[in-house]
Parts: sequence; C-alpha cells; structure tokens
Amino acid sequence: MSRPIVVINGPNLNRLGQREPGVYGAETLNQINTRISERAARHGIPIEFFQSNLEGALIDRIHGASGALGVIFNPGGYSHTSVALRDAVASIAAPVVEVHMTNIHAREEFRHQSLISGACRGVITGLGADGYLYAVDYIASVSQTAP
Repeated sequence: MSRPIVVINGPNLNRLGQREPGVYGAETLNQINTRISERAARHGIPIEFFQSNLEGALIDRIHGASGALGVIFNPGGYSHTSVALRDAVASIAAPVVEVHMTNIHAREEFRHQSLISGACRGVITGLGADGYLYAVDYIASVSQTAP
C-alpha cells in the first residue's frame, strides 16, 4: 500500500456547516472529507483524516505523519498562536501544505499572520473547501517527481 496523504484539521472545523456559514459555507467537514477522498482516489493515493480541538492531539498526529506522502493541515485559530504546532510541522519529513478556507489576509488583523506558514511547503488560503483539493493535487504532483 502506498503512503497516504494525511489531512489534519484543527479547532472548530468539526463545526463546519453550522459555524458561521456566511464565512465558511454550508458544507460539513464530512462532506468536505468525501470530496477530498474522491480527489485522492483519482490520483490513486490513500487518505487519512484527523480533526481535534486539542493542540497536543494535533501535535501528536503531525508527529505520526512524518512518513506520509504529504500532510494537508488546517490549523484553524492555532495558526496565529501556536509555536508548538509550527515546531511539530518543522520536525517531520513529509511536505506540509497549510490550508485556510477563508482569506486570512482579508480578515481581522490578528489573523493576518500564521506562525505555521514558514514551516510549510506551501499555503492555500481563501479558496474555500476547494483549497484542500488543490493541496491533494499538489502533493500528488510533487510525489511523482520525488526521487
């Protein structure tokens, strides 16, 4: 079995579809995960999902994803506060793509900086749930060119 892409979602993302639908849309996390699974299947890549509202649980899952093909990480509000999550991302070998459904640069000023971004291979922000799909495509493309 080939290495998976691991999708890790942080705090409050379990509330998608109910939480501020005018900002985050009406899709639930399960519906988004179904779309991600379908995209990964087109590339023949297994996918694993993890969501937690707890910073330590997110750190543990990131550590466990070191051997993955890649990691798609939406750290939610921890993006702007967690040096510990940044350090966890920097500690693993797998490429990490940070995803935000909203454009963090067009929101409140405190959201403009992500502490996580500098440790990631790339960042996709403001493209809604489609950002996850683009991250799958990117990881699939770089995995084909990796030695």
